[in-house]
Amino acid sequence: MKGIVWTGQLEVRDDVAVRDPRPHEVRVRIANAGLCHSDVSVIDGTIPFPTPVVMGHEGAGVVEQVGDAVTKVKVGDHVVLTTLGNCGRCDACDRGQPTHCRDTMGRLSRPFTVGGEKAFSFANTGVFTEQVVVKETQAVVIDAEVPFEAACLIGCAVVTGAGAVLNRAKVQPGQTVAVIGAGGIGQSTIQAARIAAAGRIVVIDANPDKEAVARRFGATDFVDANSVDDTVAAVKDLGLPNGLDHVFECVGHTALIRQGVDLLDWGGTLTLLGVPKMGTEASFVVSTLYNDKSILGCRYGSTRPHHDIPLLVSFYKDGRLLLDDMVSQIYPLDQITQALDDLHHGKLNRGVLAMPGS
Repeated sequence: MKGIVWTGQLEVRDDVAVRDPRPHEVRVRIANAGLCHSDVSVIDGTIPFPTPVVMGHEGAGVVEQVGDAVTKVKVGDHVVLTTLGNCGRCDACDRGQPTHCRDTMGRLSRPFTVGGEKAFSFANTGVFTEQVVVKETQAVVIDAEVPFEAACLIGCAVVTGAGAVLNRAKVQPGQTVAVIGAGGIGQSTIQAARIAAAGRIVVIDANPDKEAVARRFGATDFVDANSVDDTVAAVKDLGLPNGLDHVFECVGHTALIRQGVDLLDWGGTLTLLGVPKMGTEASFVVSTLYNDKSILGCRYGSTRPHHDIPLLVSFYKDGRLLLDDMVSQIYPLDQITQALDDLHHGKLNRGVLAMPGS
């Protein structure tokens, strides 16, 4: 079958194969897959990953085969895939914190072969191909009427951005929010802040073309970081002299992390979502945190996929979560190079890949 493989260079291959599912696994035929900056981060070395690896980690499709011990999904189910292959048995899973499950970190799966050689699955999903095999816990059943090109985005960018707002930071009605970076995760963060009834939602981005989409998703204010000398001052001049209750850094740049701290009001919280290069260190003036300011790490939106993904689907169905508006273009799988180029040049909200036959 056809797939996108990273071998040290990006290749469209037609010799990808996937093994049969084991007892607690399922095989899913992928219909659509979202193109995420994390995929780009493998290619540019920000996220080191062994090769060969079948790329992609935001996918949605139909269950085609289930292992003997599978009980939660069945053949024919429409599913969104999550990168969290949690065990379902440990203390973290028992207390409803699957992002803390140790089985979800550092355990790489190799269900594929490429040209007969075993190949890894990026983020234990590897959805830039026609069929994948994942743990049962990674397949979340959704309503069949939800289009796959919208549903596929939920599996990473949307659960990460929305979960950061609703689960980790727990934004309350009327609170003020700044979102640094209006890419895929930033757009999801903006929408979740609107759903949470934030009083002000200030979006900061270096691309002025992002303003229209940011406002469409719920921004009340927009600051073009390239058009002002001092971004922090520009935000505070919007009638927020003391800063904001919440800041979400969605880029992964150390200067923006520092900027996020400086934007906080007393008692405010900075939540880190962007992914800098491994080993990167950030700095800030420690005394600026003394007024009860906080910095929060956030993995995958602190999500509980089997609770949160159906909830996000319900937000989509009732018109609050604008997934269709996030999709700028759908590309055939073999146009991956064009899709990456469009992403690099800021032409996309989100790009989506269509698998052959979908």
